[in-house]
Amino acid sequence: MRVRAVLAAVLLPLGAAVPAVAAPAPAPDRGILLTVSGSENTWIRGLVLHCPPGPEDHHPDAAGACAALEEAGGDFDALAGDPRPCTHEYDPVTVTARGEAADWKRTFPSACAMDAATGPVFRF
Repeated sequence: MRVRAVLAAVLLPLGAAVPAVAAPAPAPDRGILLTVSGSENTWIRGLVLHCPPGPEDHHPDAAGACAALEEAGGDFDALAGDPRPCTHEYDPVTVTARGEAADWKRTFPSACAMDAATGPVFRF
């Protein structure tokens, strides 16, 4: 890099062209780590969601999850979900979303309540 700067300083006054330096490549999208865990962490599952989804994504409805997040403007609290009645059974589940643009955690009274509130995003 220093050699190019020296060449530019020497050659520019002479009207010579200096080769352009390529800009660094953008960092790869690391996606959003989504997790769902049972009461007192008796079980946990997770995966990385990329939007737009790629061929290596493991989310069963990555396109639906990305569409739901886009509709919510990336705000997990604004997800439209899939509203429906749930029983009042208390078997809490905790969901998290972690990534460059996400740092979100919420506990729902049941898997049904979680699904009703978050739709396809945590359906894995």
